[in-house]
Amino acid sequence: MSLSIPSAPNSGLFKQGYQNYESEDGAVLRNIDACRTIAQTVQTSLGPYGRNKIIINHLQKMILTNDAATILRELDVVHPAAKLIVMASQQQEAEMGDATNMVIVLAGELLKKAEDLLRTGLKPSDIVQGYERAGRYALEALEELCVDKVKDMRSQSELSKAIRTVIASKQSDSEGFLADMVSEAVLAVLPKNPINFNVDNIRVVKIMGGSLEQSRVVKGMVFGREPDGSVKRAKKAKVGVFSCPIDISQTETKGTVLLHNAKEMLNFTKGEENQLEDTIKKLHDSGLRVVVAGSTIGELALHYLNRFGILVIKVLSKFELMRLCRVVGATPLARLGAPMPDEMGNVDVVETLEIGGDRVTVFRQENEATKTATLVIRGATQNHLDDIERAVDDGVNVVKAITKDPRLVPGAGATEMQLVERVTAFGEKTPGLPQYAIKKYGEAFEVIPRTLAESAGLDSTEVLSRLYTAHHKKDDWTTGVDIENDDGTGTLDAQDEGILDLLASKSWAIKLATEAARTVLSVDQIIVARQAGG
Repeated sequence: MSLSIPSAPNSGLFKQGYQNYESEDGAVLRNIDACRTIAQTVQTSLGPYGRNKIIINHLQKMILTNDAATILRELDVVHPAAKLIVMASQQQEAEMGDATNMVIVLAGELLKKAEDLLRTGLKPSDIVQGYERAGRYALEALEELCVDKVKDMRSQSELSKAIRTVIASKQSDSEGFLADMVSEAVLAVLPKNPINFNVDNIRVVKIMGGSLEQSRVVKGMVFGREPDGSVKRAKKAKVGVFSCPIDISQTETKGTVLLHNAKEMLNFTKGEENQLEDTIKKLHDSGLRVVVAGSTIGELALHYLNRFGILVIKVLSKFELMRLCRVVGATPLARLGAPMPDEMGNVDVVETLEIGGDRVTVFRQENEATKTATLVIRGATQNHLDDIERAVDDGVNVVKAITKDPRLVPGAGATEMQLVERVTAFGEKTPGLPQYAIKKYGEAFEVIPRTLAESAGLDSTEVLSRLYTAHHKKDDWTTGVDIENDDGTGTLDAQDEGILDLLASKSWAIKLATEAARTVLSVDQIIVARQAGG
């Protein structure tokens, strides 16, 4: 009788190479640890004095930014639980375009508090239940904290008021200038019904050199290159947009031509020339004075375009070509030939400007409300320009959010401190085990003011105790962290200082962070298959 050899449990269950992490091995705690590592990575980048990160991605491109969404997009996170938190921040980016860092920092802190509860012996299900109730209550409390709102979408000062804080968290010290520029660009393209505002109508062109103060808004499209031909400007012109090459049409098949003498050789090229001249003449006769090519432009074609006085510019990006069609009202044509009257667009001015040594071409409509506005941004380094572009992008996205919900809450960590106060009080009144989770959920919000104080070099313990004192009184609940530390106390009245955050982006951030934390906590086992291909 052969002895049965006791083998490892579950050994015959999965294929070889599977890894299985169970709750007995502390799978939940391991997941929490992974998520907290991600949160700590971006936590130092929170707020106006947040530190920048240099990331060198797999293509060896250097990215310098303190924008959490960008940092996480460039980092390839493979841990399945940490991925959940990254997804939540990406959703925030898609939904609001701002407060991505808050989602991650808050989710990380919620999980850290959950770890304390797990170690005291609470079950994950109790914590999940408590967090769910606390999350609902926090969103209700947030509604009551509204202190101001954007009353008039068409007023530049009102819009700047809401955009300033968002831009300040990315580009501290130049938020006033950038907020005015963004609101000027937005107002130039804002449709009659602001709900239809399209973020895509605001473009950014980055030109190296100069300083940020030399940036400006141009009503129309700006391309970072000059026209290809010798004609550099046109007024009140008809525009044709061609997505095909402007050149002699190439045949599908190859053929061989036998030439007997020099005369035949000369006549052979003549035919091509005449054909091309005829095509360009037809364009000229149909009234076209500006041609936009989405592909190559042949040497010979360029010669004839110059001869007929037609301005020609190459725009190689398909997206830019589509946007230009929207601005001038043209249809992109896939064949070279005279367009029909309804396929042509109109433009008031096409001109070549020199901005700091670089020549750019501007397509501008003078009279009507322009379809597109472009911010021409100047700066010393490419990385700085990229970062300003992200700040502008956040500002524009916030305008889109304002069209849906114009309410504002106090910034500088004041709203979070008030939520700590309210959610903890709610936890005190709740019977049963979930109350511990609710109280911890409330405490998690203090991570925002603490991080703001730490990144500004203040003593966070002292600042937090001052904030707790202020928020405990009912009338001082707009008190937040003063990162400049003007009066030495480290606190200020956020409402008086005009530091206001959008209520909608805060509420989405809380929703997504709670959801992500609850999802991570409710995982008790991770089973990883062996990678395909051995």
